[in-house]
Amino acid sequence: MKTGILVLALVAVAANVALAQAEPKPKITEIVIDGVAGFHDTPMQPDGKWHVHDPARPQPPIVTPGTFSAQATPPSDAIVLFDGKSLSNWRDKKTGGPAPWTVEDGDMVAAKGDIQTTNEMGDMQLHVEFCEPDPGQHAGQDRGNSGVFLMGRYEIQVLDCYHNKTYADGATAGIYGQHPPLANACRPPGEWQTYDIIFNVPHFNDQGEVITPGYVTVIHNGVVAQNHQAIRGDTNWRVPGTYTAHGPTGPLALQFHNHPVRFRNIWVRPIAVVNEP
Repeated sequence: MKTGILVLALVAVAANVALAQAEPKPKITEIVIDGVAGFHDTPMQPDGKWHVHDPARPQPPIVTPGTFSAQATPPSDAIVLFDGKSLSNWRDKKTGGPAPWTVEDGDMVAAKGDIQTTNEMGDMQLHVEFCEPDPGQHAGQDRGNSGVFLMGRYEIQVLDCYHNKTYADGATAGIYGQHPPLANACRPPGEWQTYDIIFNVPHFNDQGEVITPGYVTVIHNGVVAQNHQAIRGDTNWRVPGTYTAHGPTGPLALQFHNHPVRFRNIWVRPIAVVNEP
């Protein structure tokens, strides 16, 4: 009797699995508006004005950045995360093993998978230099795509937006899927660009609720792209950002998104937040 019940149960499980596999997956429909590919089948942003990755959302104004000096020397108290020689401060984000990227001519070249730092950081000043593949190929999100992930979860988008349109909340120096940059200050592919980022971590109560959100200021090639902007939560594709409670520190991560974006001169300075009475 028990054997018969077990057989019936296994048959029912198999039938449910077959039914689930037979059900069609939701169709993702990409649309193009004024040459910008994006989505209108995604949820609305919290302000109720635009869909996530909305191609109709206004493009950031283009600003030609000022002159660019030679590779800068990090401040004396900076923690150097990449010195042009070694990937010892980085590991494979997925496996925890050695970083799968390469070092070529003093540059770190994205390849195979995402990487993250071996140490963790909280409130910080971060400097990153990156260079988009030259010549630029393809369009939209498929052109020089990468990302800087603060605490491994909050993305500042890296993309080649020089004469390349994409949905505004996925543009270079945007908080991906949330806040477009205040300006498009991209240099042509093949030229070095800078991010100088000030980041304040979010805080949570014992129930995991947000007390204060994370805040980020991003200066792209000397142009303010995010001005103490509140982050809405973890970075996601096609859905609004939502917070998951975490500790006061986390690793810095860099994304491999099928493009050999180059990085150099990466350093960080931990900063103290002073709470004045």
